[in-house]
Amino acid sequence: MQNITEDKFVEDINRNNGIIHKICNIYFHDADDRKDARQEVLYQLWRSYPSYKGGAKFSTWMYKVALNTAITYSKKGNREFTADLHTGHWDQVADTNDQQHINERMELLYAAINTLTLTDKAITLLYLESNSYDEIAEITGLTTTNVSVRLVRIKRALKEKLKNII
Repeated sequence: MQNITEDKFVEDINRNNGIIHKICNIYFHDADDRKDARQEVLYQLWRSYPSYKGGAKFSTWMYKVALNTAITYSKKGNREFTADLHTGHWDQVADTNDQQHINERMELLYAAINTLTLTDKAITLLYLESNSYDEIAEITGLTTTNVSVRLVRIKRALKEKLKNII
């Protein structure tokens, strides 16, 4: 019986592996911290797997466990990354169709996201993954109204941080 559970767990994780990758990239800048956090997330998912009853989509449950683990893990080691958004050489790029420019803009967006609080990072990540407000509320434990209000504030804050850069 244990082997069936283990096989199902591995299958479910492999199908949704991008979730772990995205969360670790948002919460941890250092490659070693990302690797350690990934292991911690996988461990917590395995420990929590028996509690998954199938009431919500597996990906929703996985987001909830992975985000809670990443937030807790980042607090333990004070590993949170804050980037400097005032890098002047970004202003010199002229061709907006250039892939390098797009990549640089994405780096700036992620740097701006990294300046958010741990909960706001989670909300932003879930929003960027096209989760509904209800799904974000379910994953984060917030109300749908609170998610809506926070997203308005997050968008405003990100726009302000990026207005002179992008």
